[in-house]
This record gives sequence, structure tokens and C-alpha cells, in this order.
Amino acid sequence: MGETIAIINQKGGCGKTTTAVNLAASLSKLGKSVLLIDMDPQGNATTSFGINKQELENNVYSAISGQVSVKKAIISTMLENLFILPSNISLSGVEVELSKLDNYHLVLKDLLAPVKDIFDYLIIDLPPSLGIITINGLVASDSLIIPIQAEYFALEGLADLTNTINLVEERLRSPSPIKGIVLTLYDSRTRLAKEVYIEVKKYFGDKKNIFKTVISRNIRLAEAPSYGIPCIVYDEESRGARSYLKLAKELIDSENE
Repeated sequence: MGETIAIINQKGGCGKTTTAVNLAASLSKLGKSVLLIDMDPQGNATTSFGINKQELENNVYSAISGQVSVKKAIISTMLENLFILPSNISLSGVEVELSKLDNYHLVLKDLLAPVKDIFDYLIIDLPPSLGIITINGLVASDSLIIPIQAEYFALEGLADLTNTINLVEERLRSPSPIKGIVLTLYDSRTRLAKEVYIEVKKYFGDKKNIFKTVISRNIRLAEAPSYGIPCIVYDEESRGARSYLKLAKELIDSENE
């Protein structure tokens, strides 16, 4: 059975979608079968693969609303082992619809159940908020990866995020352990980046939850989405692509420990 991992942080600009897209692409490059689930109404993970989100016949919303099966909504990408459940602005109204359901928090988990055995990894890109979509992502996931930018306000909002994670575990009886914290937008030349890294370790306490791999600032990572391809396809030798490939290897190795 595949492992479902949610990429989560309600703070924007932390490299959340960049991490979801490039980690999924790197895992597929390493021979793993991967489904990337775009749960952000902005659909940035979708457009990162050159998919015109406005012309989608089927998407995650049409699957959630029961218009099509989840298998019919999944589409292939330019990478052999990587598939995507795409999204667009139609997903923005789903929170109101889900709030009317008794088991609103189980919708995504139930939706993914028929395909969980097909893939090695299911990577969920969640929106930068702590609403019903995010709660669904927490319940559906087996574990979490939290990207944190190496900048001044890095730890801002983390208390709210960890409280939400704890509430989902306690009230909905659905634990989502943090698999790891990944530091993004890292510039080793600055003292601030190093200080943030130290503060992140202090905040989470257990160093085992901090990935050894850090994602450096890299122009290729920023450019790749505009070409509709992940960085590992855009420039496999770039620092950004190599960093995410290293992160993917670290993730796989942690499963074998």
C-alpha cells in the first residue's frame, strides 16, 4: 500500500508547492510510482506540469463531487512514473459543500482509497490555509512534510499549524505524524539562514524530524514552473534539482530504517 504524504504549511511563500512538485518528480525519477494530488484551488502544482488548468475536463473537484471516478480524473505527466490529480479554481467552493456533510473530514481519504494500492507515494499539495481542505489532507495522509523557509518570519504561524495537527489527531482520531521538516530558500552565505536552522531545531526539539537535506535558493527552481516542467526535467544538473533528488533519496532511505 502506498504512503500518503501531505506537504503542509499555512504560511505562503515557503516553497510548499515547489516541494510537492519537485519531490514527487524526484521520487518518480528514482523509480517510484507517484500520484501528486493538487488540493490547492490556485492549481499551481497543476500548471507546473504544463497543464492548462482552465481547460481541464476532469479534476479533483469533479472527483470529489462525484461527477467522475478518481481514476478518470488522474492524468499522466511527462515523467513515466508520475501522475497528477489536477486542480483549478472550481475547488474553491468545495469547503462550503463539505461543511454540510457529517463526515466532511473523510472525503479525501475515501476518494483516494481506490488508488492507494496503485502508487508507492501519494503526495498531497495542500493550500496555504487551515480550513476544511487542509483538515481533509491531514486525515487522508499517513505523514506530513513541513517546508519552512530560511527567513525572518519562518516560525510565524507554526504554533497554529501544530495545534491544528494535534486537534485533528485528538478530536478526529486521525494521527498524522510529522515525517520531517525541510528547510527551503536556504542561503548558506547568510547568518540569518543558519540562525533560522538552529531555531527550527529548537522549536521541534527532536532532530530526527529535521531532514538533513536543505533546499538552497536556486534560480532554476524559480524558472521551471514558467516552462511547465519540474526542475529535474528543466535542468537536472542544477542545484535545486539535485537538492530535491537528495531529499527524495533521504525520504526513501528513512522508510528502510
